[in-house]
Amino acid sequence: MTEPTNPLRLAVVGAGVIGRHHATVAVHHPDLQVVALVDAVPEAATGAADAIEAMGVDRPITTSTIEEAIEQTDIDVVAICSPSGMHVQLAEAALAAGKHVVIEKPLDTTMPRARQIAALAAAARDRGLVTSVISQHRFDPASAAVARAAHDGGFGTVTSGLASVAWYRSQGYYDSGDWRGTWALDGGGAVMNQGVHTVDLLVWALGRPVEISAQTGLLAHDRIEVEDTAVATVRFAGGALGVIHCTTAAYPGLSARYAVYGTHGSAIVDDDRLAYFHIAPDNATLESAATTSNATAVAGAVDQKDRAVPPEHVVGGPAEPDHFAAGHARQYTDIVGAIRQGREPGVTVDAALVSLATVRGLYVSATLGQPVRIDDVIDGKYDDVVPVVGGADRGQGSADPADVVPVVGTPATASATEGATR
Repeated sequence: MTEPTNPLRLAVVGAGVIGRHHATVAVHHPDLQVVALVDAVPEAATGAADAIEAMGVDRPITTSTIEEAIEQTDIDVVAICSPSGMHVQLAEAALAAGKHVVIEKPLDTTMPRARQIAALAAAARDRGLVTSVISQHRFDPASAAVARAAHDGGFGTVTSGLASVAWYRSQGYYDSGDWRGTWALDGGGAVMNQGVHTVDLLVWALGRPVEISAQTGLLAHDRIEVEDTAVATVRFAGGALGVIHCTTAAYPGLSARYAVYGTHGSAIVDDDRLAYFHIAPDNATLESAATTSNATAVAGAVDQKDRAVPPEHVVGGPAEPDHFAAGHARQYTDIVGAIRQGREPGVTVDAALVSLATVRGLYVSATLGQPVRIDDVIDGKYDDVVPVVGGADRGQGSADPADVVPVVGTPATASATEGATR
């Protein structure tokens, strides 16, 4: 008879909206136990602990620092849910203490700090420690089916893809917190905050991005530093071309969707559900397929989405119960498996670094008005570029490189309660 495995003990750093979400997911996960809540504001940690205790489980301890939590109780995993600019110092403390680490998206707001985390994670990997970054939508069955078909050749040669987030945020949303809409603590606008997951899914499906060319605009909001609209084209190592479109000025707010197109098949995911999926059944079908100049598609190609995933993951199907929590729960299951099996997690820090570099490359390209190589972003070539949002008076995102001044480091001063609710 196999002995039961004890749950992993989880400390959540940051008792804001997303931190409480992580804690709630963990309470309902059979392989996790919340043992500590950490926040610089004691009332925030206490309130979150009250909520956890009300769920009928043991009350976690509350502390103001991760170091105090590590001293006071046994911890296996630390979930970092603080503002993004604080991630590196918290990850360093947790890894130095021999704890596995989960970092809420994005990896960080700057490439230098993101590289620091990547270096820390690489060193910790040699000590058997797992570090993962939350990209819960990679674990959605619809997205997993699309990525699998793209990677395994089901779509043939992947030729292009699209990531589009057409959401709406009022002026009041940006006015609700001084940190919102700032480069220092928000890290960007419609792309970094609202579109980052969809961009990550496009990168996951299409492969390593090579070069990006972008334009940004602040077209519908006031009193913020960052963009509310952005478009970009991306060239990938395999030759595919991608389009990124993100906005928070699409009233009343539509969907987040991405699409993958190939020589043998294509797919569309809309708000985490499969909207279309088709793979040519055999070579004979491909060879006999014919269109004329007046036809837009091959006749008789059947939408296979109902065969690819369960009905709750198909557009028009029944709703998945508590979908937002389910995505995080699926990723935590992968993280627990990585820790217990001694393997890499499904989302590594290196993968998150590439997705972050794609977003940063978009901002650099829009600022300089020229294409930008992603490897140059990762290597630090553009670390000193201060993002400039395009507009009528800035040539829609174009800036003379001679006018771009080195970035001045701004310390992250927001409390850990001001978490990533976007």
